[in-house]
Amino acid sequence: MAYIEFKNVGKTYPNKFVAVKGFNLEINQKEFIVLVGPSGCGKTTTLRMVAGLEEITTGTIGINGQVVNDLEPKDRNIAMVFQNYALYPHMTVLDNMTYGLKYHHIDKEEIKRRVGEASKILGFDDYLLKRKPAELSGGQRQRVALGRAIIRHPAVFLMDEPLSNLDAKLRVQMRTEISKIHDEVGATTIYVTHDQTEAMTMASRIVVMDKGVIQQIDTPEHMYDYPYNLFVAGFIGAPAMNMIHCVYHRDGVLALEDGRRLTIEAEDRQYYEKHDNKKVILGIRPENCHLTKEGHEHLSDDFALDGKVRLIELLGAESYEYLDCAGIPITTRTIHKNPINKGDAAKVYFNQVLYALFDEETGLRIPREE
Repeated sequence: MAYIEFKNVGKTYPNKFVAVKGFNLEINQKEFIVLVGPSGCGKTTTLRMVAGLEEITTGTIGINGQVVNDLEPKDRNIAMVFQNYALYPHMTVLDNMTYGLKYHHIDKEEIKRRVGEASKILGFDDYLLKRKPAELSGGQRQRVALGRAIIRHPAVFLMDEPLSNLDAKLRVQMRTEISKIHDEVGATTIYVTHDQTEAMTMASRIVVMDKGVIQQIDTPEHMYDYPYNLFVAGFIGAPAMNMIHCVYHRDGVLALEDGRRLTIEAEDRQYYEKHDNKKVILGIRPENCHLTKEGHEHLSDDFALDGKVRLIELLGAESYEYLDCAGIPITTRTIHKNPINKGDAAKVYFNQVLYALFDEETGLRIPREE
């Protein structure tokens, strides 16, 4: 197990492109940290700097208190799982798993013990250990890559989008497998993905990045409920959070550009007093929007918009409804079967507690009691 510390880490390439800037993070022992963000945000570059595959331009990376900036990858006590598995095609599963141990002259009995240990965790039998990568499915190859990492007993696991080459069903299965392996092995893990679902379901903490800069570090639950800024609010969550541009007035009125008004409850107005007449963005998750063709006695007409259903996506146990509310696109997420059909006129009621206001100029969420 290891703890890792990033202090003002940055990476600038010779062409002056800044890939990572001012990266600061402390990772505790046994944590599962997920770096997530769009393509080009700097997450893989950050991972490669930990591995020693990219030179660090500024700052330091420490593993168990030792600065590793100038250490060779082989001396960092890490194991990396790549997107393309990086297996030797001419070697059996057993040889792929044990090659690194033989290279470091590990005793044969110790290698045998570690193979048995890893095989038990991964569900490998003697028949599979004798096969070559070409004879394996994508999921089996990914397990071999994980087994090669486990068998080394590293202090740190580094995983670079290991599930991106798998089909949707297998990705779900392997998410569970990797989480289980992490719990059993207990190694500190840094996992890179662009898939926010992987981040939400696997991470102890999520690090959201954009343009080389950390946007928020938080637990999945807290990040989902309290995104720090508009970028995080829009990136985390599927479907994405609804965003409505408006102007906040001291009396709790959110004035839309076309003159319509939404009114927040009186007890929340104290948090927004200094934002009088400021342009803000109202953010509401799709599951916090209630869709109906008729008035609802338990919800306020003062916090609702009329619209027309343009599209419905049925997903079995739930559905997504996409509405046009006089030029404002709104998505709702319904768990139970909804009697509303495509083309219907409907009213969307917004949850009067589960919403967020963002400062349009800075993009930052305006805090309330959490």
